[in-house]
Amino acid sequence: MSEDPSTLYAKLLGETAPISWQDLQPFFARGALLRVASDFDLIEAAQAVAQDDRETVAEWLAKGHMGKIETEQAQDWLDRDPELWAVVVAPWVLVQERAAKPSQH
Repeated sequence: MSEDPSTLYAKLLGETAPISWQDLQPFFARGALLRVASDFDLIEAAQAVAQDDRETVAEWLAKGHMGKIETEQAQDWLDRDPELWAVVVAPWVLVQERAAKPSQH
C-alpha cells in the first residue's frame, strides 16, 4: 500500500470493529489471526502490516506486542467471550482484546 500514513491510519481505523470470538474462529483455524496486545495501538500495528514494514513488525513480534494466537488463548477467549476488536489487513486479521476499563464509582 502506498497511501499516505495518516490516510491509511484513518482508513484502517474506519475498518476496525468489535467482533466475537465465534466469528473469528474460522480465521484462527486457517492461521490467519494475529493477536495485538491490549496495551498496544491496534491501528498502528495494522498500519505496519499493511505497509509491509517487516523490521517494525519483527520487532513487535519479538517483544510480544503482536503474535500468532496460541490454542490456550483461543480457549480462554472461547470461555470468557471478551470484547474483541479486529481489523483486516489481508491476508491477516489483527485482533485485540480491549483492556478492562476501570470501574466508575
